[in-house]
Amino acid sequence: MNSFFAKRNTPMSASLLLVATLLCVGLNFTAAQIGVCYGADGNNLPSKQEVIDLYKSVGISRMRIYNPDEATLQALKGSNIELILGVPNDSLQSLTNAGAATDWVQKYVTPYSDVKFRYIAVGNEVRPGDGNAGNVLPALQNIQAAISSANLQIKVSTAIDTTLLGGSYPPSDGFYSDNAKSYIEPILNFLVSNGAPLLANVYPYFSYKDNQQSISLEYALFTQQGQNDAGYQNLFDAMLDSLYAANEKVGAPNLQIVVSESGWPSEGGVGATVENAGTYYRNLINHAKGGTPKKPNGPIETYLFAMFDENLKGGDETERHFGLFRPDKSAKYQLSFN
Repeated sequence: MNSFFAKRNTPMSASLLLVATLLCVGLNFTAAQIGVCYGADGNNLPSKQEVIDLYKSVGISRMRIYNPDEATLQALKGSNIELILGVPNDSLQSLTNAGAATDWVQKYVTPYSDVKFRYIAVGNEVRPGDGNAGNVLPALQNIQAAISSANLQIKVSTAIDTTLLGGSYPPSDGFYSDNAKSYIEPILNFLVSNGAPLLANVYPYFSYKDNQQSISLEYALFTQQGQNDAGYQNLFDAMLDSLYAANEKVGAPNLQIVVSESGWPSEGGVGATVENAGTYYRNLINHAKGGTPKKPNGPIETYLFAMFDENLKGGDETERHFGLFRPDKSAKYQLSFN
């Protein structure tokens, strides 16, 4: 995550009620192309199989994980859940070796033919000044080559954040900073040449938190009435379109962006309440069925962050309160699924 961006009815039996609720949930997730990120940085979380069963029971059909955990991959077998499989940042350097990339694919992908891999995310939020920055593109290339050699049809990408932008408002003026441009441009060229989308973590929460004088809570929560002077009614669209504009400026105007993370914390900081988080998730699920002003032909493939509160995450207190579910598997925001 990052912090950058300027700017009851007739009585019904319990079983029938459950079935009706789950049907509603499934319809919402499917129509909006919504997935949920599954982070496991906690010591009180359900077993991997319980997690997969929970995804299935509430109709979540897409998942993102951040490392190739074999217990999770085993539990996913035959589940029909589409998966973004992450390559953690600390593995990038080794994967600049083609043989190591082939071994990685042969260990974590090819044995799981009954897992529906959607994308492989090679690195998460690597920034130009990071020691790993020079490893992202060769790791992408080597993983893609290994996937192709195995005759697999899986798109290979990387997940960025909005700190790479040098300007973001109005969204049509979005551009990559000089520092980021030389890093991201060859990566975007690789994605375009392979027909893969760019993955982007988009967090209106952090933008609101850090710019409260210029960004209203309503604008961040999709509850603002009317458009601003740039023609935008919500911050999510503005952030996403600024990335699209930045891509245009480096020669990738038709590159699809998949929102690989977006969420709102329920406690621990400014604006972090159960009410606000529930409003954000509910509205995002609904909003993702459509498009943005710049890219109106939706839906927007979006992954909510995250499935559970993770009590071992570092950083600010809010980092431990992004879960849609509590560790006991109880839902924090039932209304967001109806």
